[in-house]
Amino acid sequence: MKNLLKSCTAALACLSFATQGVAAEPLKALGKGEGAVSIVAWAGYIERGETDKNYDWVTGFEKETGCKVSVKTAATSDEMVSLMNEGGFDLVTASGDASLRLIAGKRVQPINTDLIPSFKNVDKRLQDGPWYTVGGAHYGVPYLWGPNVLMYNTDAFKDKAPTSWGVVFEEQTLPDGKSNKGRVQAYDGAIYIADAAMYLMAHKPDLGIKDPYELTEDQYKAALDLLRGQRKLVSRYWHDAMIQIDDFKNEGVVASGSWPFQVNLLQADKQKIASTFPEEGVTGWADTTMLHADSEHPNCAYMWMEHSLQAKVQGDAAAWFGAVPSVPAACKGNELMGDAGCATNGFDHFDKIKFWKTPVAKCATQSECVPYHRWVSDYIGVIGGR
Repeated sequence: MKNLLKSCTAALACLSFATQGVAAEPLKALGKGEGAVSIVAWAGYIERGETDKNYDWVTGFEKETGCKVSVKTAATSDEMVSLMNEGGFDLVTASGDASLRLIAGKRVQPINTDLIPSFKNVDKRLQDGPWYTVGGAHYGVPYLWGPNVLMYNTDAFKDKAPTSWGVVFEEQTLPDGKSNKGRVQAYDGAIYIADAAMYLMAHKPDLGIKDPYELTEDQYKAALDLLRGQRKLVSRYWHDAMIQIDDFKNEGVVASGSWPFQVNLLQADKQKIASTFPEEGVTGWADTTMLHADSEHPNCAYMWMEHSLQAKVQGDAAAWFGAVPSVPAACKGNELMGDAGCATNGFDHFDKIKFWKTPVAKCATQSECVPYHRWVSDYIGVIGGR
């Protein structure tokens, strides 16, 4: 944990990079594939049909390009940053709370989008996303995006969706007549402080929070106090999607923030599980496939980035994870997604999602904000009961 904190702090030290010339020269032309590409990815992002033979966007790529794909699954954005700092990987599917840190730390390199023909098909809302575009340079290509939903057990809530995140933040009796204490979970990542801040935006407007990622000292303290109270309710801080699934099946957990990925797998297993967008709104993620600054297989990496933007790959990946594809063409004609899949997963709610981004000291909505290295150390303290 100390090493993780050190790597996060080091990466944040230069987050005043927005006006600095951090861009190196991107690749000018593609060459022959090197025979391999290694990817740090979220669980469920890179599938080769091992869990379900219908979901495989790796095997065909390997046959076509000769680039053997290896995957290292990461459970949190902090773990992704740590792994990229260590090196030895070509690509990472980074969320917005990691991507700017990777750019600032010069762990990723700018992309020549002319070498990725399908970039022109990316959703216009994503093509210049501020979480991966700095100084006009694109540090990767969009992959998938989506919300952090409230997942719940339908028996515990008597088949009526909870309307507020209060069911995981405040001690209360649930519709089944039992307390929520010991039956809820919270995310094991410092960015979760933003979920607490979002809840306070709705319930304590006098705090003046304008952006859950841009908090003054007083606003930040209020979020931490809420999380310390939540600590008494939480049975586990989750970061492994499969462990969370097991907890909902076997350990009596009935409510938690989650990804649509877990919801989909539990529902496929015929568990009494559903999800909802509470009235306070949701946080979310817009993930970018980024190229390591010292990639040993840049040609295969570029081939993978182009492959990842194919409509079939986008639709299949979004269907598997319960996400929204970054290529709108994937929303129609995909057998696994179905023509209603994009709408179901939140395609039309883009502007309502508070996407993960790295908290910095010099922020837009306040005079000065608490930077991310503080979020990391303080959230470790919250989880530890301090």
